[in-house]
Amino acid sequence: MSGPLQVNIEAYELVASNAGFKGLRRTERPKPIPGPGQVLVRLRAASLNSRDLAIAGNRYFPVPVMRNTIPLSDGAGEVEAIGDSVRRFAPGDRVVAAFKQAAGSLGVPLDGTLTQYAVFSETGLLPIPENLSFEEAATLPVAAVTAWNAICGGRPIRAGECVLTLGVGGVAIFALQIAKTCGARVIVVSSDDRKLEKSREIGADEVINRVRHPQWASAVLELTGGAGVEKVVELFGAETLEQSYQAVAAGGEIALVSGSKRRDIMGLEPHPLIWKSATLRGVACGNTDHFERVNALISHHKLTPIIDSVYSFQDAELAYQSMHENRHVGKIVIVIQE
Repeated sequence: MSGPLQVNIEAYELVASNAGFKGLRRTERPKPIPGPGQVLVRLRAASLNSRDLAIAGNRYFPVPVMRNTIPLSDGAGEVEAIGDSVRRFAPGDRVVAAFKQAAGSLGVPLDGTLTQYAVFSETGLLPIPENLSFEEAATLPVAAVTAWNAICGGRPIRAGECVLTLGVGGVAIFALQIAKTCGARVIVVSSDDRKLEKSREIGADEVINRVRHPQWASAVLELTGGAGVEKVVELFGAETLEQSYQAVAAGGEIALVSGSKRRDIMGLEPHPLIWKSATLRGVACGNTDHFERVNALISHHKLTPIIDSVYSFQDAELAYQSMHENRHVGKIVIVIQE
């Protein structure tokens, strides 16, 4: 007597080479089956992060691509089936996957979310806030959780304080939105006037073009009456960290996000922070508790993630190309299944 017929699904893989996103290939894999404590999710949408570009080019310093791997860290969908002993979810539930799973991070070293179906531990999934679509929920796992950790972790921002964000990508825009829900004043620094205008529309109080103001820390101090900002969300690393030291206020905090550029960063001693009693804190995304707090904030404030563009599953390479060109404000999303 023959066993059950194998069903194949469509997915994308990054080949184990330095091919960049041009090495992305569409393939078929067996449809996964959930085991005890596991949940089979029909993925509906995924989103891209700068991490994904680095992984595609084997430039992601913690872990290289050692095998053909399904990419992307962010994904949302609905539960199709559950394994034995699963209690938290049932078929039909709308769920979003946490970036950090018990066995590692999605997209490397684990297979990621650019696939029609995937199996997750029930502890690696969260319910989607009711006010969000699948596409919106797919923007949350890396960018929103990192932004919440940057703004509300460490030295939490308080109403009336000032936040400085560098850039207008996924983390920076979520940081802007979350800071505004905390009652903070937000200054955005970018090199692009179009992006700065968009950030004003989203809620930025002040904007600075760092091309016209190469010493933008001076402009930050001028805008804050010489006091500086209580929180810097530092996304550029060595390129801007010295000015972030100048821009942070006494007793403030620089949240150095893990995706920041590493070049020469070891030589940038935080000595200027000593006399301010300011802090430099590393932020490497966040944990499931942080994710739950993000979802609670989104639900309470009816916060809507900012999606720059949406691509079809067939056009996944174009989504990567858009990320590479860096013209986006907010997040880039791929619809996997309608």
